[in-house]
Amino acid sequence: MGYYFDDTRSINAYEGTNARAIISSLAHRYMGQNLEHGLYYRAYTNDGITRTTDYRYLVDFNKIFPDAPDKSCVWAFSEFYSGGKANFGFDINCFGPMTIFLNGEIIYKSDIFKERYSETATRIFFDVEPGWNDIRIKFQKTKAGFGGQFGTWIGKWDMYVLMPSKERDGQEGFIFTEPVTPDFEPNFEMGMSEADVNAKLYPALEWDGELKAKGQLERIYGLCPGKYAMGVTEGFFNEMGSAVYNFKIKAEGAATVYIDKNEIYSIKNGEDTFTVSLPFGKHTIAVRTVCGSGGWGFDLKCDEVEFESFARVKGAPDAWMYMGPFEAEFAFPFDKALDMHTVIENNYWKLDAPKMSVRPYNENTLFGKWNYPLGVTMYGMLHTALILDNDDMKNYIRDHLQLCIDTFEYALWDKEQYGGATSIHNLLTSIDSLDDCGSAASMMLEVHKYLGLKDVQKVADYVGDYIFNHQSRLEDGTFFRKEMMHHFHNMTMWADDLYMSVPFLARYYKFTGDQKYADDAAEQFFGFKKRLFMPEKSIMSHVYDFKYDSMTGVPWGRGNGWVVFSMTELLEVLPEDHPRKRELIDFLNVLCEGYLKLQTEDGMWHQVLDDPESYPETSCTSMFIYAFSRGVRFGWLKNPEKYVKAIFKAWEGISKTSVDADGNVYGVCRGSEFSFIADYYKYELGWNLNDTHGTGIVMLAGIEVMRISEFLK
Repeated sequence: MGYYFDDTRSINAYEGTNARAIISSLAHRYMGQNLEHGLYYRAYTNDGITRTTDYRYLVDFNKIFPDAPDKSCVWAFSEFYSGGKANFGFDINCFGPMTIFLNGEIIYKSDIFKERYSETATRIFFDVEPGWNDIRIKFQKTKAGFGGQFGTWIGKWDMYVLMPSKERDGQEGFIFTEPVTPDFEPNFEMGMSEADVNAKLYPALEWDGELKAKGQLERIYGLCPGKYAMGVTEGFFNEMGSAVYNFKIKAEGAATVYIDKNEIYSIKNGEDTFTVSLPFGKHTIAVRTVCGSGGWGFDLKCDEVEFESFARVKGAPDAWMYMGPFEAEFAFPFDKALDMHTVIENNYWKLDAPKMSVRPYNENTLFGKWNYPLGVTMYGMLHTALILDNDDMKNYIRDHLQLCIDTFEYALWDKEQYGGATSIHNLLTSIDSLDDCGSAASMMLEVHKYLGLKDVQKVADYVGDYIFNHQSRLEDGTFFRKEMMHHFHNMTMWADDLYMSVPFLARYYKFTGDQKYADDAAEQFFGFKKRLFMPEKSIMSHVYDFKYDSMTGVPWGRGNGWVVFSMTELLEVLPEDHPRKRELIDFLNVLCEGYLKLQTEDGMWHQVLDDPESYPETSCTSMFIYAFSRGVRFGWLKNPEKYVKAIFKAWEGISKTSVDADGNVYGVCRGSEFSFIADYYKYELGWNLNDTHGTGIVMLAGIEVMRISEFLK
């Protein structure tokens, strides 16, 4: 663990003068390690082995191959990339005999019990190697079934595999053989051409029979007389300055050629050539084709240029993508369609292969992602950018959120179109918990307040409707986790959920002007207090388990941090005459008194608050700094002097042990489950370097140290 400053750090911490340097270092390190990238685009076929609503792959070969002989087998192949050695969990349901191979070794083989009770999942864990990993599965047909369901054991985890053949490089999913004999041994290797494999492979890459001879638009859309479709590609025109380029077109149906959205040429039917003068550089080429009575399609070439896919679509069969059909009077919105984020008239881009579409994937590790740890990370980044007045940071944060907003409506459409598992917004499209929405949406409204975002209301209202009208509640209106895709959480209440709900409700109250959201937020604290408050220690239990009708009694550090962090967020906006405000302030004082007693000599708080042998934990220490500082600055805390001392003592502890000169953050507990015994938190729930559960919280703590320093002056 690195140290940020030399021996002057104690004085600097108490004066708040090191906070600016620390938060700046953290923010720049974060941006440097999580560069801004857009989406990736992959060819996708919703035919064969596909992911469903629980984000696992599902296949029933009895439907795909109804005439397959009994005891015949199908082999499925995929590849998975890992940035390092990692451990993954799969939940597997077998409809018949299944064997799973990883890099040539068997990691799972079903038995008669797994096959007999196909409705019950078996959970396995396995290690993957850095780089590309070969995954293949052998399925065998019996009278009981043929196929299975398999994939991530954590609901909504966006884990997918790619097709490994040369022709499909970059497509999501599995390729699989026709039914073969039980002793069949595939001669398939990753990256191999499918022509060299000793079996026919699916899903189909080429059109069958008569369709091969028809125009590509008829192959894709069928006959749609009077309607039109757009084809789009891109070319790099590399002659210096401006040059004349020769184009050849063959059209079935009336066709109009556009270059960079400008109409260039039209033809009613047949073949022709035309020339265009274009400057050096990349240009977008589009063809609008109207379906006639006899069919439709086109072929456009340029003698000097080889076209390439507009969005660099991985696994596309050629350089063109298509959208349609549209009514003749509909004006095609080039800008919206080409931003690749938007569904146009219930259409998105398709490719010239059976049932093949373009599908966007957010494969950034953190940029443009939507989850609750990033909600608080970006919250800290925002206020760091504001206090440093750093435009690069402001633009980074704005772009992060705008990508989330811009892809939201597409993601909802994608869920309905492809069976439930999305590769962007996997949480909002499968929303079943406060974790999925509240933290990130609260941060979104905060960013909008200071930096301005486009179309923020559609996401805010979606989240507001879920939390206020659909989130599971007890009879008294208190939030709890009733029935979730991640079943371990069912029938529980978590202290964490005060942060996953209250800050959003507080900001949504200001955003809409409707006080019912603030009222709801205030009431939550009393419902949670009733079930999680431990009066003998004046702190909170992490979880209440309704299965056993008992709190767990373990005071997890960050769980408690979420409580007072959220309470100060609400108190800041709650009207002075609100009937619950005085009671909330009293509760804040009780909790802060409890936390104050548990601060250690080095200024930190521990992973298990009342267990000094558990490790000093950075995120809860930062949240107590945040709550104490705001409690003093807004006048909520009694006897503020002792809290001021605790704030600077805690910040000194963070300065010494939790950050280093490169902007790395240490000692932040990873995401948790829960237990009735403290040993789980103490020994099994370790900390990660630069965990997003803590990076932004440390920034917010540093900002509060700066603010309290100015306040005291």
